[in-house]
Order: sequence, then C-alpha cells, then structure tokens
Amino acid sequence: MIAIIDYGMGNLHSVSKAVERLGFEAVVTADAKAIMDADGAILPGVGAFGDAMENLRNTGLDDTARAYAATGKPLLGICLGMQLLFSESEEYGPHEGLNLLPGTVMRFRGDFKVPHMGWNKLTFRQKSPLFAGLEPGHVYFVHSFHAKPERDGDLLATTDYNGPVTAIVGRGNVYGMQFHPEKSSDLGMGLLRNFLTLTGAREAVR
Repeated sequence: MIAIIDYGMGNLHSVSKAVERLGFEAVVTADAKAIMDADGAILPGVGAFGDAMENLRNTGLDDTARAYAATGKPLLGICLGMQLLFSESEEYGPHEGLNLLPGTVMRFRGDFKVPHMGWNKLTFRQKSPLFAGLEPGHVYFVHSFHAKPERDGDLLATTDYNGPVTAIVGRGNVYGMQFHPEKSSDLGMGLLRNFLTLTGAREAVR
C-alpha cells in the first residue's frame, strides 16, 4: 500500500492514478495510522509553501511526515511536496519546513520568465536507485521557487533554466522531485516506478 498524504493541497487524484497505472495500490489519506502503516508515502503539493505548512501543522501531518521518514520507509515529495522537505522557504516568508533535508527554497532571480514552466532535460548528478534502467530525458516543470540543498550529496539531478536548478533530491529513504513525474511521460513514470519498487510493496493483481 502506498499512502498519498492528503493535507488539503495537491494533485492527489493524478498522483493516485499514476501509482495505480504502475500496478500498485494507493490510498489518499489524512489518517496518521494509515500513513504510518503504508509501505511507502508520497507528499504531493500545489500552491504556496506557507499555506501548505500551516495545513500540515493544523492536521498534525507535519509530525506524521517526520515520524514516517524516521521509520526508514521511502518517502517522496513531489513539486511543492519536495520543497516542504527542506528547512525553510522564503516564499512570502520566511517559513519553516519539515527540515528533513537541510536547505532553503528560494525564488528564481534574474531577467527571465517566471514561473519556470515546460519540458526540460534532466542531468543525473550521481548514482541513485531512482535512476535504475533510465537515461536522462525531459520532464515537466511548473514552479516559481527552487530548492538549494546545503549538502551536495543530497542533489541527485538538476535541470538547466538560466543556470542549474535542483530537480531531484534524496538522502537515505527521503526523496523529492521538483517536476511532476505523473505528467512527464515515460521518464517520469519510470522514476516513479523505481521509487515504488523501493517501497517493497507488491504490485496489485490486475
């Protein structure tokens, strides 16, 4: 079972359907016990960082997410969900994040179009089980803020948008993707499948 954490913000339906298309069972839930019992958990997100953290705190799901990460079972943040994994954000802030990965979420600065929206190619920066059997290709981004990890070892992949931009992060069992894997064709679905495989969850019988 894969738990998709429902804190009132996020592309819950599309992520759930993507997990199911890959042959795994998904449940969209705000129940702490159901999340903690899951083989893997996904933290999606669309919207503003501060609003998302307020919703997580009001529901107690901030502590649930941290407790889940501490179990060693795989946790994946997608888009805003990836940003929430970091220490803080300056989006209408500052705002404190889940602090599972040290670093700051910052607004794009420069004379270029924001938000960063569209298909951009990934560059794999180091080995990761997320990349098993995959070659770098294009994935779909929509964001105005980007994460700056403190530790180089947490940066798994970047893309280029007027300079290198954090695309995939990971440390231990905690992973994040700035783009939408469920909207990123074969490469996105391949990355999502590799994450789901890490959970040890058995594929559902079709």
